[in-house]
Amino acid sequence: MSTIVIPPGRCLRTLPRALRPSTAPFSTSTHRSLPAPAKKKTGTFAPPKRGERTLKLKKRDVVRETRPPAPGERKAVRKRIVLSNTNALEPAGLVDLTADMAGAEEVRGRVVGIPGEVVDALRVVEGFKVGQGWAFFRRPAALMRNEVVELAREMEGVEQARGADERAVGSGVRDLGGQTLRKLVYGERGTGKSVLLLQAMATAFLRGWVVISIPEARDLYLGQTEYAPLPNTSPVQYTQNEYTAKLLAQIAKANRPVLSKLKLTHAHNLPIKIKPGLTLDAFAELGVNDPEIAWPVFQALWTELTAPAAEADAEGKAVAVPRPQILLAIDNVAPILRPTQYKTLDADGKLRPIHPQDFVLVKHFLDYFRGARTLPQGGLVLAATSGNETVKSDALSVGIAMAEARVANPENKQLKLGDFWNLYKEMDMRSLEAVMDVEALKLEGLSKAEARAVIEYWAGNGMVRSRVEEGFVGEKWTLAGGGVVGELEKAVVRMRF
Repeated sequence: MSTIVIPPGRCLRTLPRALRPSTAPFSTSTHRSLPAPAKKKTGTFAPPKRGERTLKLKKRDVVRETRPPAPGERKAVRKRIVLSNTNALEPAGLVDLTADMAGAEEVRGRVVGIPGEVVDALRVVEGFKVGQGWAFFRRPAALMRNEVVELAREMEGVEQARGADERAVGSGVRDLGGQTLRKLVYGERGTGKSVLLLQAMATAFLRGWVVISIPEARDLYLGQTEYAPLPNTSPVQYTQNEYTAKLLAQIAKANRPVLSKLKLTHAHNLPIKIKPGLTLDAFAELGVNDPEIAWPVFQALWTELTAPAAEADAEGKAVAVPRPQILLAIDNVAPILRPTQYKTLDADGKLRPIHPQDFVLVKHFLDYFRGARTLPQGGLVLAATSGNETVKSDALSVGIAMAEARVANPENKQLKLGDFWNLYKEMDMRSLEAVMDVEALKLEGLSKAEARAVIEYWAGNGMVRSRVEEGFVGEKWTLAGGGVVGELEKAVVRMRF
């Protein structure tokens, strides 16, 4: 039997490694390494309980570094109108409008300035509107477009017709039967409807007329003006004393040069005592100081302006006192041709909207606008629509359509409502009667000659950087939709490339 001899080194390598002692480091100090991140929880979470706040934000105290705006300050800033730009140049050759110039042929298509005293009166009656661009130019001026010149000639014709009546009746105190013009100005947005009203009022001031203006008929519709039922009226009529007092203040201040020369000549049943021989401007201010009597004062003032009057001369004989013509102007007429936002209780105890003609002030204007009443000394009742107004009146739309039909076919005087409105739909007939028989004046874009005159005036103020040439005028006239004056101003003055 043979024996296997294994070398000593090899024998040691075959022994298990477990026989070798193992050592490990040991320390009692704290571990400096960060712990392992926690394992994210899996599964769905329930929504927060009702009333439990899931987002907690700390409220910060608002620190006001300036004083808060006073009551009415923001509205005053929003409605502030700037009529002069001292940085603009003085346009060369600009002449002021006069009473004789308004209807003259030589001013047709020219830009003329508005005299300073007329500017003050127009500001009182709120003839200037926000956004019309007066702040870009040196002083207020306007283009005498064809429609303005023709309107001024018609106003001159009213005066001439009254003069013929006065010569016919002599010095007796009788109704003169003056001519009353009624016009509705309409057109697209930016065609200059409000500016035409302003130019008509400027012409009236220059000719010595009494101007009574409702600058925004929307104020009589929104339900934001104080109102009260008028006693002893059936059906119930309503007064707006605060608004009437404001209107009397405008009438007295704007027409002071005319009213200060006229005195009370009739007896009036008023709740206050009236001093004899009081001038009409001072009489109108009585209603301003006490709004509760504003409507009776307005009625008495209107009687003084329209009823024939007489005064005693040095020999004690009655001498007729001429009363001035009257211009009634209403801008944005659509809201008062539909039910208002004022509410009242009907017989069933339910709230219903009040019709605008149930307000005595609105009814007073609309009676003259529809021709139910006339101005004895003659005058003009002028209303305009607004492209910015979102309140629509179906009666106004039908009235304009009927007026356009009369212009297109003057021989057809018997127009049928069914040709312009679906008779199965409801229509406010009271509002429709106010505009069914009125003359409509549509304003469209300017001609290229008129557009050039306006652009040259803007260039004279230093507001046009390019040379005013035929190509430049034609380009801007086209961009303005065929001479829409509002768009023309945007394209030439406001737009900067």
